[in-house]
Amino acid sequence: MAKKQSKVLNFIAWLTGVIVSLSVGFAMIEGTLSLPSWLGGSVVAMFAGYVVIITTLIGVVLAIINQ
Repeated sequence: MAKKQSKVLNFIAWLTGVIVSLSVGFAMIEGTLSLPSWLGGSVVAMFAGYVVIITTLIGVVLAIINQ
């Protein structure tokens, strides 16, 4: 019983992480979230947003394949 609950909690935590990562990535691309100019500003934030989205999607695909 405890092992089944652990799997459910792990899935909920994983799904929450995916949703948050995608939200942050899209917000960085659209300019809602930005970086200070001394860190590169909106261009670096947009690039980082694409990196976050791509790596999140790759992680999702790999997680599905491993199941």
